[in-house]
Amino acid sequence: MLEAALIAGICAEGGSTASLGVLPTPGLAGACVVGRAPGAMISASHNPYADNGIKFFERGGRKVRDETEARIEAELTRVLAGGGTSREGTEIGDARSVSGALDDYVERLLGAVEPEMLAGLRVVVDCGHGAAFQVAPIVLERLGADVTVLNAAPDGVNINDRCGSTDTTGLVLAVREHGAHAGLAFDGDADRVVAVDEQGGIVDGDHILAIAAIDLKARGRLRGDAIATTVMANLGLRRALEARDITVIETPVGDRHVLAAMEEHDLSLGGEQSGHLIFRDHAVTGDGPLAGILLLEAMVRAGVPLSTLAGVVTKFPQLLRNVRVRDRAGLDGAEGFWAEVRAVESDLGEDGRVLVRPSGTEPVVRVMVEARDPAVAEAAAARLTAALELALGAPE
Repeated sequence: MLEAALIAGICAEGGSTASLGVLPTPGLAGACVVGRAPGAMISASHNPYADNGIKFFERGGRKVRDETEARIEAELTRVLAGGGTSREGTEIGDARSVSGALDDYVERLLGAVEPEMLAGLRVVVDCGHGAAFQVAPIVLERLGADVTVLNAAPDGVNINDRCGSTDTTGLVLAVREHGAHAGLAFDGDADRVVAVDEQGGIVDGDHILAIAAIDLKARGRLRGDAIATTVMANLGLRRALEARDITVIETPVGDRHVLAAMEEHDLSLGGEQSGHLIFRDHAVTGDGPLAGILLLEAMVRAGVPLSTLAGVVTKFPQLLRNVRVRDRAGLDGAEGFWAEVRAVESDLGEDGRVLVRPSGTEPVVRVMVEARDPAVAEAAAARLTAALELALGAPE
């Protein structure tokens, strides 16, 4: 329904469309590069199906910039208010379906590593009943892996439902049951990946960034000896990379900010703790299947279990509190609260940190605390939550 409505709207405004079918977001981004055209992805991303929306891409496959997104929203408001154009006859755009986009994406993935690179690996794949349901098994099998596939029967409403990168419970059990070397879990539109090691341990975006950065540096392919990641990256990742003379360039939350920093500093690697990883020599956006096969390739090259590779990052306990307050807009001027933040940071010293930011989508302020001792992190989070509610008012 959403696809039909979007196509009708574009054509009514004089544009033309090419429908590529069910395809991961990075597959669409790649098609935008090849076709030198903008794109639109209908997806709920890592959320339930009811959250379906539209992601827009510029020519060249990059997500639209903030200013472009604001212009789109303003135009939408204008059209909904009755300000749209009226076209007819030959002024109306045309719509067509295009085959081969999935095959093209598969070939791009296969070209990222050597043929049969994953021969002998046992891999469990959780497709999350999402867009990776065809691509991921095909690519892994063609690279030589013995693949067990979970949750690859999308019906339109089961996407991300207790499966995929947001719920790895079933994947952990399957990896252990099959004695697999690794498991890979994708979100609904397959621009994220979370891995599971052979022992059932979770290997998230922070672990994968560290593994990839160390591997690329060893091969002389980590440009600038640096990566870009967001303020949410765990302190354990920063410590692991600092110990190996790899610089961490910090960005605000969001893959657009990560990519912007990568372009500014000409970096080859960046990403987020969520598993949204950008290998810029291969792709212009987060690519779950690509990140997954490059992770497995690094494991094969190192000749050690995934748990050993992931062990380079010792995670600091990280607590995130979503604090509902009456006056979120008053955060910047809440001097008493910020004084408490500084006091907590002083108490934590080099063994912890605090991050406070208003949510962009919910009426909450997010408070994140990291510390070596979970009890210390818990106490600090409680202290800051109380100070925040005092400063901005608890919801009625």
